[in-house]
Amino acid sequence: MNSLPFGVVMLLALLVSAVISFATTPLVKKMAYKIGAIDVPKDGRRMHKQPIPRLGGLAIALAFLLTVLLFAELDRQIRGILLGAVIIVVLGVVDDCLALKASFKFVVQIFAAVVVIYHGCTIRYLSNPLVCSATQYLDLKNWSVPITIIWILAITNAVNFIDGLDGLAVGVSAISAATLLVIALLVGEAGIAVILTALLGACLGFLPYNFNPAKIFMGDTGSTFLGFILACLSIQGMFKLYAVISFAVPFLILGVPIFDICFAVIRRLARHQSPMQADRGHIHHRLIDMGFSQKQAVAITYMLTAMLGLSAVVLTSSGEGKALILIGSIFVVGAIGLGVIFSKNQTVPEESEEENDEEQS
Repeated sequence: MNSLPFGVVMLLALLVSAVISFATTPLVKKMAYKIGAIDVPKDGRRMHKQPIPRLGGLAIALAFLLTVLLFAELDRQIRGILLGAVIIVVLGVVDDCLALKASFKFVVQIFAAVVVIYHGCTIRYLSNPLVCSATQYLDLKNWSVPITIIWILAITNAVNFIDGLDGLAVGVSAISAATLLVIALLVGEAGIAVILTALLGACLGFLPYNFNPAKIFMGDTGSTFLGFILACLSIQGMFKLYAVISFAVPFLILGVPIFDICFAVIRRLARHQSPMQADRGHIHHRLIDMGFSQKQAVAITYMLTAMLGLSAVVLTSSGEGKALILIGSIFVVGAIGLGVIFSKNQTVPEESEEENDEEQS
C-alpha cells in the first residue's frame, strides 16, 4: 500500500472498513441469537418491547482491526493500542453473553490501559490550561501513568454510558472520529489519520442496522471498544502536541460523553449510590422525557457533538479568535445541558431503546 497516493489509501481504508462492517453485521446478528447475546427488556430504562441481539460491536471491531492491519503502519504504540482493543472486545463479547460484574470489567479495562501504556502510549505532556502563564506545557512525570489510565477508563465508559438510544453511541463516535481525523490531517499525523478513517468506516457500516428502530445493538462489545479506541487515538493525535490548544481539543471532541459521565457520577454520589449503579438520568433520557422522539433526541446529540467538533477544528486551524470560540461553545453547550438536566417536563418514553445491562464508573 506504500506505493499508493495517501488520498487513495484513505479512501480505500474508509470503503473497506465500511463494507466489512456492513457485511459482517448480519452474520454477527445470527451468531448473537445462537449464543444468547440478547437484550431482553426488563426494566424502565429500556424502551424496546422485543428481545434484540446486542453483539453488533463485534462487527465494528472486526472491520476496524482488519482495515488497520491492511492499510496502517504499525509501530510499537499502535500495536499496543490494538492489543488493548482486542482485550476490550473479548471482555465485551463475554459480558454481552454472561452479564459480568462491573467491578470485574473495571479491572480488565485497567489491565488493557496498562498494556497500552506499556507500549509507550501515554499522556506525558499536557498543555498549560493557564494561557497567561509563561510555561506553555507541563511535564506530568510520575503523574503520566495514572492520568493516562484515568483518561482511557473515563472515555471508555463515557461512550458506554451514552449507549442508550438507537444509533446514539455509534453516531457520536463516528462524528468524534471524523473530527479527530480532520485535526490529524491538519497537524500532519498521517498514520493516525488512516487509523481514524478505518474507525469512521466501521461506524458508518454499522449505522444502517442501528438506526431507530434498531435491528441489532452493539452492546458493551461496541460501546467500550469505541470509547477505548477514541481515548487512545486522542492521546496519540492530540495530547502529545505541545500547543496551548491541545488541552482543550480532546475535551471538546468528546465533550458530550464526558459531560454525561461526569454528571452521572455526581448525580449518583449525591444520592448515596454507587457510580456503577445504572439509572435513568442520562442526557438521552432527559431529552426523551422533555418530549422529544428518539430520532429527535439522537439528532440533537449529534448536533451538539458536531458543534463541539467544529469548535475543536477551528481551535486547531485558526489562530485568531480561538479563545472566543472555545468559551462560546462551552457556554452554549453548557446552557443546553443545564436546560436538559433541570427540565421537569416528563412524558412517557417511546419504544425501542438500546441500553446496557450494567454501567461502570
